[in-house]
Amino acid sequence: MANGKVCVVTGANRGIGRETAVGLAARGWRVVLACRDIVAAEDAARAIRAATANPRVEALGIDLASQRSIRAAAARYLASHDRLDVLIHNAAVVTRGRELTTDGIERQLAVNHLGPFLLTYLWRDLLAASAPARVVVVSSEAHRWATLDPDDLNGTHRYSAQRTYQRTKLANILFTYALARRLDGTGVTANALHPGVAGTRLLRSYSRVARLVLGLVQPERTSAPPRLARTSIYLAVSPDVAEITGRYFRRSRAVPSSKASYDRATQERLWAASARLTGIPEQESG
Repeated sequence: MANGKVCVVTGANRGIGRETAVGLAARGWRVVLACRDIVAAEDAARAIRAATANPRVEALGIDLASQRSIRAAAARYLASHDRLDVLIHNAAVVTRGRELTTDGIERQLAVNHLGPFLLTYLWRDLLAASAPARVVVVSSEAHRWATLDPDDLNGTHRYSAQRTYQRTKLANILFTYALARRLDGTGVTANALHPGVAGTRLLRSYSRVARLVLGLVQPERTSAPPRLARTSIYLAVSPDVAEITGRYFRRSRAVPSSKASYDRATQERLWAASARLTGIPEQESG
């Protein structure tokens, strides 16, 4: 049953992330649930091992709101694993009010964008050494209502949970496209996706207006999480996308993302700002 491949899924102790982990474990993958709540992650890992008869499901404690935690978790993984075939950035948060992390960064920006940015950087060499490998970024159709100012990523102006979430989802796609260019020739692909809308804890944190808007345009809004994990799993395992990179997917099909997401100057400004905010020398992050 085991196929020797390893996938890390962030935010995998519940919801879409957990169903993604279940789907990969059922296919014989070694799956690492990278989660802030290590107790919940270990409980989820035990349940997935039992449900899939795959003993190679484990937990990794990581708080994406803390750059110190990200660096420590990345180092622990590198010390105990010799490969990484797929990295799925699934974790996300919505905060009703503006909150700052211990690094002084607005929490949605920290978890939804900067965490994936830094973690990918820290594991970039292992991904390349494991090639062919894939980076999968879970974004959202919410990005279509967003614009992004790389000079004000931290949201120092009037805060809106809805607008901030939309901006982080746009940042996911801008990051993915810039990352795909930087990975060209390494054997590592990078793609983003919209999973759909479900009644998860994340959605319940989203504003009522935003939920109504998304509900009007997303017929899959009542879908259960297993269905919503399909595109993440598809991008992780399908041979059909083995050489496709720098694209945005919905329902396992490549579709155009917003016009704003294709602005290369914004992609590069976001990359440079993200490098500064995570303490990475910009010349090393490219």
